[in-house]
Amino acid sequence: MTTENNLAVVDWESHKPPTDLIFDDGEPLESNRHRIAMNVLIRSLQQSWADRNDYFTGGNMFIYYSSTQVRNRDFRGPDFFAVLNVDGNNSRQGWVVWEENGRYPDVIVELMSPSTAAIDKGIKKDLYEQTFHTSDYFVYDPFDSNSLQGWHLDDNQQYQSLTPNERSWLWCRRLGFWLGTWEGTIDRETAIWLRFYDVAGNLVLLPEEAAAAQAEAAAARAEAAVAQAEAAAAQAEAAAARAERLAARLRELGENPDVL
Repeated sequence: MTTENNLAVVDWESHKPPTDLIFDDGEPLESNRHRIAMNVLIRSLQQSWADRNDYFTGGNMFIYYSSTQVRNRDFRGPDFFAVLNVDGNNSRQGWVVWEENGRYPDVIVELMSPSTAAIDKGIKKDLYEQTFHTSDYFVYDPFDSNSLQGWHLDDNQQYQSLTPNERSWLWCRRLGFWLGTWEGTIDRETAIWLRFYDVAGNLVLLPEEAAAAQAEAAAARAEAAVAQAEAAAAQAEAAAARAERLAARLRELGENPDVL
């Protein structure tokens, strides 16, 4: 454990943990597009990991990490974060580090705007690197498709910039997904969204997209079954016609096909 983490643990344990935490400052997200972008990341990860219960993902939720922070009312609420190897059953209003065995987010995404970009790439980046030790940190402005940047924590606990692939995607090691852009309409808003992609480059679907894909696949299977049944019926009809022609020919030759 690092010195900073040790100091944080001492801070929690030497005082009674604060109980007067607030989990909503009444401040809305920057825009409707920011809200959608946040939910896209949360809901698609939940869809992809529907069979898992060993993680927590949230967004626009306060993260409490020290008594000093609480006293200063220094609220930190990443737009998207994920914590691995924790009990996903627990209901949480926010992420309170001293109630989570000292666990910090493994992955954070901040959805920037012109008014927050300097903070997201400055003060917050330093906090996530030096105090949270968050493995993977990304920033993206939903109104600027060229704004995606990311960093990964190296062995010296320092952020190193991630190099995009040929599609301009960035690899998120902790989640095992690519982060890249996707153009389309979600919740009636058309934009270039930040989305997850799997190792093979397939889009990680939202629940409604997965349901639509399943319905389309089921319809395709039903259509294929109908086509197969029609083909089988046509083959049977053709076989019956051939048999009837053969029987007619035998009768012409004076043979009774029914006793052959």
